[in-house]
Amino acid sequence: MAQYAVLLYLPAPADPMETPPEETEAHMRFGKQVEELGGQLLTPQALQSSATATSIRDGVFVDGPFIEAKEVLAGFFVLEARDLDHALQIAKLVPTRSPGGVEVRPLFTPPAE
Repeated sequence: MAQYAVLLYLPAPADPMETPPEETEAHMRFGKQVEELGGQLLTPQALQSSATATSIRDGVFVDGPFIEAKEVLAGFFVLEARDLDHALQIAKLVPTRSPGGVEVRPLFTPPAE
């Protein structure tokens, strides 16, 4: 099975720590749906508000994110799926707020020597 990062974006300036109870319940259901589809969720993590971020640009530390955005990265998880199509089928079920969304990326695996 391949591994994919699934990045969850929320409308800025959303704070993922202020998740409504119904959204938390939807995420719990999502975890069960993943198992039913034959996938596996690994390392689900919510991130603190983007206001807590520290960016580094050209070796200089800057408080906060380094770009203005309409959406903020709110959390991520690693998903184990058969292939990209399977990962996309699962990621389509991730509960998110509009106009937020999810991004799916295969994890980099270094070539075997």
